Amino acid sequence: MAKDPVERFLAALDPDHREAIGAKPREEQEQLAAAWERELESDDELDTLDELSPPAAEAEAARRVLDREAG
Repeated sequence: MAKDPVERFLAALDPDHREAIGAKPREEQEQLAAAWERELESDDELDTLDELSPPAAEAEAARRVLDREAG
């Protein structure tokens, strides 16, 4: 597993979002990755999902971050 938070965040995204976010400046990618990590750490619902499927939990957290960003 990649240790770089940006790489991990990008890996959790669906292909279309991965390409769009990958084209953004590194600073913006880092901010989104930090928000993603906070989402993973703070949401108890994601903790439960993480026990069943870590990739699903990471993808759900990424979706939430992008929804907030767009909203």
